[in-house]
Amino acid sequence: MKSDIHPDYAPVVFRDLASGATFLTRSTVTSDKTIDWEDGNSYPVIDVEISSESHPFYTGKQRILDSAGRVEKFNTRYKGFGS
Repeated sequence: MKSDIHPDYAPVVFRDLASGATFLTRSTVTSDKTIDWEDGNSYPVIDVEISSESHPFYTGKQRILDSAGRVEKFNTRYKGFGS
């Protein structure tokens, strides 16, 4: 393999903004913000909007959209157009 072509993996903490969950892993991304972890070390922290802790697919808490209500609202709004 060629040398010096692979990125450096370093420990990084990802923080889910929706649920507040944090997890430590290795990644190539970096950040200027840091967080003190449970082991006493300070690691860069990356804020993410959604992770497996808050995504409806993994949590099983899916939102039900009222599609019938939306169709009725559309029909009442545009009732006289196009006829």
